[in-house]
Amino acid sequence: MEKVDVLLGLQWGDEGKGKVVDVLTPNYGLVCRFQGGPNAGHTLEFDGKKVVLRSIPSGVFQGNKINVIGNGVVLDPALFKSEAEALEATGVDLVSRLYISKKAHLILPTHRLLDAAYESAKGSGKIGTTGKGIGPTYTDKVSRNGLRVGDILHDFESKYAQAVARHKEILSHYSFPYDLEKIEKEWLEGVEYLKRFNLIDSEHFINSSLKKGCKVLAEGAQGTMLDVDFGSYPFVTSSNTVSAGACTGLGVAPRMIGEVYGIFKAYCTRVGSGPFPTELFDETGKTIRDLGHEYGAVTGRERRCGWIDLVALKYAVMINGVTKLIMMKSDVLDQFETIKACTAYKMGGKIVEEFPFDISEDIEPVYTELKGWKTDMTHMTSVEEFPAEFNDYIAFLEKQLEVPIAIVSVGPDRKQTILR
Repeated sequence: MEKVDVLLGLQWGDEGKGKVVDVLTPNYGLVCRFQGGPNAGHTLEFDGKKVVLRSIPSGVFQGNKINVIGNGVVLDPALFKSEAEALEATGVDLVSRLYISKKAHLILPTHRLLDAAYESAKGSGKIGTTGKGIGPTYTDKVSRNGLRVGDILHDFESKYAQAVARHKEILSHYSFPYDLEKIEKEWLEGVEYLKRFNLIDSEHFINSSLKKGCKVLAEGAQGTMLDVDFGSYPFVTSSNTVSAGACTGLGVAPRMIGEVYGIFKAYCTRVGSGPFPTELFDETGKTIRDLGHEYGAVTGRERRCGWIDLVALKYAVMINGVTKLIMMKSDVLDQFETIKACTAYKMGGKIVEEFPFDISEDIEPVYTELKGWKTDMTHMTSVEEFPAEFNDYIAFLEKQLEVPIAIVSVGPDRKQTILR
């Protein structure tokens, strides 16, 4: 009986999960997305190509591996069709490689309208949603009003009409103009397109594969600090982004979890609203953004940038039970004389080392300064080439986090990945 290894982000998303899934996929038979929706943007670069995946697992480019969209994912048929057709145009045989859980919930066109209406009504209190209808879809899921992928095969028209009527009633209470007709047409075309794929009882399929000795990689979206329970609430996503979410999002028992790969950047970023203790508003923050090309893969929004936050990172390591760390975008810090790492918060005159209930309060980061390596690492291919200062940075992080850093990324291409 094999285990499910979990790969997830430890910060506020955008850590580079797609690239690492792509690199690790040859070791696995199945790659499964376990939560989130098209608000994710997993960027992969290889052979001079750059691809952004939103709903489709990042293992889809590696040979004939099976990729599964799990029950914990929310799926927009229109956006899925657009994403899938773009992949098929590059020669990927998607129909044979991609299976979709019948229990995954559908993002309806009216969910997107509700998302926009709710966000508009919040005014200055906006959460910073991507506007993809994720929140309203998960809301319908937990209130037992959702439609699932399997429903497109069973009395779909009446179920859909009932859901849309309910959403229109809610929208009538908002002064929010909308045109449903156009997006509904594309959406219904997407529903028909979905029927080309293997729609499966994914929990049976995944557990049966494990019994047969197939290794499974569970791919998370967003990041731990956006988890609905443990993130910087209410500025979070609507699903459980942590390793426990792989159990509920795929239908596997906790004892079936093997390695937990935690991915983090050598610094910190955040998209949209919400507290960010180590955010830099100066030239350094702008330099990190420019060097790291920190713009949202889905939204194009500028990412807020700051030094690494080890208070939040230790918390994420603990919550997820991380067994191996993967550090991304190390090369972005190549030019700095001094690199800072936040090791504690100063709150109300007290030094706090545990991640607090509310980080929207007045927090002053307590930094440790380390010497920069001032070396271009993008062409390095082995740990023997690492400068001494970079090794010192790794050693410092490993001591703080008490978990080994197993992989270091020194650039966006899959080849710029160094195993330690």
